Amino acid sequence: MFRSLRSYNYRLFAAGGVVSNVGTWMQRTAQDWLVLSLTGGSGTALGVTVALQFLPVMVFGLWGGMLADRYPKRRLLVVAESLMGLLALAMGVLIVSGAVQVWHVFVMAFLLGLLACVEVPTRQAFVVEMVGQDDLSNAIALNSSTFNLARVVGPALAGVLIYWMGTGPIFMVNAVSFGAVIAGLLLMRKSELRTPARVPRAKGQLREGLRYVGGRPDLLLPMLIVAFVAVFAQSFSTAIALMATNVYNAGSSAFGIASSALAIGALGGALLAARRIKPSRRFLLLGAAFFGIFQMMAALAPGYITFLVLLVPAGMAMITVNTTANATVQMGASHEMRGRVMGIYVLVFTGGAPIGAPLVGWLSEIAGPRIAVMATGALSLVGVVLALLITRMVAKRKGLAVPIRPARAARRVFRRTTAPDALGR
Repeated sequence: MFRSLRSYNYRLFAAGGVVSNVGTWMQRTAQDWLVLSLTGGSGTALGVTVALQFLPVMVFGLWGGMLADRYPKRRLLVVAESLMGLLALAMGVLIVSGAVQVWHVFVMAFLLGLLACVEVPTRQAFVVEMVGQDDLSNAIALNSSTFNLARVVGPALAGVLIYWMGTGPIFMVNAVSFGAVIAGLLLMRKSELRTPARVPRAKGQLREGLRYVGGRPDLLLPMLIVAFVAVFAQSFSTAIALMATNVYNAGSSAFGIASSALAIGALGGALLAARRIKPSRRFLLLGAAFFGIFQMMAALAPGYITFLVLLVPAGMAMITVNTTANATVQMGASHEMRGRVMGIYVLVFTGGAPIGAPLVGWLSEIAGPRIAVMATGALSLVGVVLALLITRMVAKRKGLAVPIRPARAARRVFRRTTAPDALGR
């Protein structure tokens, strides 16, 4: 399960990531609570904040992947992480001084999104340089584990600190936490990195990346499933905030606990994924289907405790989709295309938030949070079917092998997961 930690460089990367991710999740929780406090509980304003943070990825995300292929990834990461830390510090000063307004949060969210266009695909593509191809799937799953470990600790800790000190100091703590990941990057042994040759500057490199993915059904299927599911997975934190505050009348601490319940399931799912040697289409499809199902079940939860319980398997299903799709795409991409492929992956993974988050906020105000979460769960299931149909259509048009047939997908998953050997495992 932890075989990637044999690498010295990856140990530094993972340790710095745990500290920084805790700070990031504390800030995300504080940011949501700050917006709700400044706007009198507006779900639309909360959705707009999430949308602004992910909107730049939709516009500039492909360029970030291209930069990851052209320039040293470690250097790009140091610059991006440093700028993110400065943004958190500036926001913390505004809140503590009492000068903060909701438009300040909107601007900060947009600037963080611009930096994420470079930081996220670069970080994803950098993993293979630390651990190699053989341990790549394990390292991706462990990254998800550390990310979701922080997701368990960060929101719960933030909920307590908001009650004691307010949101301002949390942004400052996050600014300091970026020092851990920057230090880890600077202390790495260059001689142990498997750095590929940089791709020279040339015209048409973005189109080349799009054609590369479009001509590979094995890459297109996970991309499409992530594209459809992520529209509502990325906005699920918005739904949790609205359910906790508007349906169950919970305070800041209970809101943080609800976010942590989702993360507990995600952490368990990531650790299970780390035990698998290779990603599987079966787990990808199962995760996507069950994520939609548990979203709908959570929408119907009669009480806060039941809601928390249902968030755990929802988190497990969500991270199964993320880790399986990520590993499939990275292991299938060539070295010279990996940055651009991950730029496309990050685009489809995060690009749905500007659609899903405002939709959840708007539906919550019109029909209530329960209806909004129920609708997004149903649409997640519809997206899985559409992804299968589109992949089959593209593969047949190009005369390529169909990775999986939509009509047989459900039956195949059911047979494999209920067979005696599968149950025995």
